[in-house]
Amino acid sequence: MNHQKLILVTNDDGIYAPGLKALVAIARKHGEVVVIAPNTPQSGMGHAITMTQPLRLHKIQAFDGIESYECSGTPVDCVKLAKNVLLKERNIDLCISGINHGSNASINIIYSGTMSAAMEASLENIPSIGFSLLDYSFDADFDASSDWISQIIGHVLHKGIRLSKLLNVNIPRLGRKEIKGIRVCRQAEGNWVEEFKEGKDPRNETYYWLTGQFVCQDDGEDTDLFALSNGYISVVPSGHDLTIHHAIVENKDFENLLP
Repeated sequence: MNHQKLILVTNDDGIYAPGLKALVAIARKHGEVVVIAPNTPQSGMGHAITMTQPLRLHKIQAFDGIESYECSGTPVDCVKLAKNVLLKERNIDLCISGINHGSNASINIIYSGTMSAAMEASLENIPSIGFSLLDYSFDADFDASSDWISQIIGHVLHKGIRLSKLLNVNIPRLGRKEIKGIRVCRQAEGNWVEEFKEGKDPRNETYYWLTGQFVCQDDGEDTDLFALSNGYISVVPSGHDLTIHHAIVENKDFENLLP
């Protein structure tokens, strides 16, 4: 009988992204790995799902000795197909997503396909982790943090995630010996100051290209952004409840409104 832990691995940068390859190499040390990832990059897709067209799923040989599939849909589609089709008769012990090329700290968790895939698994009661490295380059150095990622995966498989099913893990762009450690913290407040660049395509049609700059609005020393800027890996226990609980009582006067 197979007593290995079953680990689902996915991402939003696509099945051939170096970050996914690095994560698979780490995950296979901890159990049986099944990979299902988008066939094209899906960054910024958030929790989008495909409802207006059929999904395609193809088994491929992307990783030696690892069962792997590419999906025509979003990162969340990948997790839904894994849970309800590919692995519907099995218990998934852990879902890990990434390693994302770029930050998913602070408000970026809202837009992130990487984190939405992990969140979807957590909604299915599967302990889940999203990993992101603060380096957008294709040839980013994922080896520098591999031992840390392995330790986090092993810890979750052994002890679970207390009072949560989801971790948002961000890793600073530092060398192996420069990372100081891990800090469990809260999500910093921040927002994107956005701008649309206007241009003309070859048919002289106007197009708009989104750009912008992230602005931190939080000087707390207990945040993910503070941890990252000081050389630590940030671990934020996360969830899907978007309620501002302390605002419920303050807004009770809405209940007095009449048509």
